[in-house]
Amino acid sequence: MKAAIEVSDEMVTLIGEGAPPQVDLRDKTVVFAFFGLTGEAQPVLEFRSNPSLARLEECGLIFVVSRAACRRLFSTSPDADSIWHLPSSLRGLAMAIIDCETLGEAQSTLRLARSIELLCQIHAALADGALVPAIGERAMNERDVARIASVRRVVDQRWHEKLTIAELARVGGVNRDKLVRGFRDLYGATIAEILAERRLAEARRMLLATDLPVASVAYRCSYRNNAAFTRAFNRRFGVPPTALRRTGAAA
Repeated sequence: MKAAIEVSDEMVTLIGEGAPPQVDLRDKTVVFAFFGLTGEAQPVLEFRSNPSLARLEECGLIFVVSRAACRRLFSTSPDADSIWHLPSSLRGLAMAIIDCETLGEAQSTLRLARSIELLCQIHAALADGALVPAIGERAMNERDVARIASVRRVVDQRWHEKLTIAELARVGGVNRDKLVRGFRDLYGATIAEILAERRLAEARRMLLATDLPVASVAYRCSYRNNAAFTRAFNRRFGVPPTALRRTGAAA
């Protein structure tokens, strides 16, 4: 059975193999479960928005945390169930909790402190966009995951520019084919789809928040053809840009 460390009234750390012990899982509790910390598989971090410890026997480290505490302490906290690739820095902190070098009361105290540190580092990585979603089985190593994640950040930051796959591959330090496959694997969409979604979302914001002409909004969002912009916008939001502005102004 896993060992339990009472970190505080709002957090419990479960360590080791076997079934989790009985924990007071209140309705407003979330779970962070660390998988694949040992072995050759890419380790992942699973977030559960519901207080369930089912199917976690092989999980070497689990945090059971108050949802209210996460929202109170951190600027970014997940709401929906998620699975992320676990960076080596966070994996190292997780292993330091499991393979604690001291014994007795000192071990419990050190594990407590490291649990708080790791929880803080997880939320810092979420705020920085450093945690990459893991969707299904992955053949990529951690370096490839990090490179493709860096390309995603470029897309999010430079969405208004004319970006090509060749340029993105060069910026990310990854070959074109691996970038295309990896992007779809990690994010469940192509680069073009994510780029279009980002541009159309920004166009919608501009239409509702500014009085810029529709043509100017289209241009700022990298659409050089108004007809193409209108078609793409209508497909995405089910209403043409001009109609959205009228209904938004009326509301």
